Amino acid sequence: MAEIIKTYKQNIAASRFIGKRYTDEDRIDGHFGAKWDEWFQNDWFKLLESQIDGCLTETKEDGDASIGLIREPEGVFEYWIGHFLPESTPAPEGFDYLDFPAGELGVCWIYGKEEDVFMLEGMCGERLEAEGYSVYTDCCFERYVCPRFTTPDAEGNIILDICFFVE
Repeated sequence: MAEIIKTYKQNIAASRFIGKRYTDEDRIDGHFGAKWDEWFQNDWFKLLESQIDGCLTETKEDGDASIGLIREPEGVFEYWIGHFLPESTPAPEGFDYLDFPAGELGVCWIYGKEEDVFMLEGMCGERLEAEGYSVYTDCCFERYVCPRFTTPDAEGNIILDICFFVE
C-alpha cells in the first residue's frame, strides 16, 4: 500500500510547460501508459531538453523530471505529458504549451510499489490542506524524479511526487 512519506513547500520560477495534451479518449485500459511509451519511443523528452541547451536543472529543483500534468479547464479533463522549461522556451512543432507564473508548490512524496502510487491526487490535496496549505485544485501534476521514481529500494518501492500549486 502506498503512503505519503514527505510533504513540503517548494518555490518555482515562472515557467513554460511544453508537451502534448491528451483527453479521456486517449486512455487505453483507463490509463495513459501507452502515451508515455510513445514519448520514450519517439525521444520527445530528449527533444524538449535540447531546446534549452542543458539548463533544465536551473529551472527549479527537480527541474529535469518528466511531468504528467492534470487539469480540467471548462469541465474537460486534460492530461499533459512534457517538461517544465524556462518561460521563454519555444515549443517545437507538434507540441503545445502552457505558461505558469512564479509561485509555490505543495509537494507530496508517495512511497510504494509502482502499481500503487498512481491516482492519489485527492489524498495528496487533502493532506496538504490538513497541513495548512491553501491548495489550488484546478491543476496538479505527477513529477517523475530520477532516481527516486526509477530505482526501487530494497523493498521494491519507489517515490512519485504529486504537486499542487499552493499559497
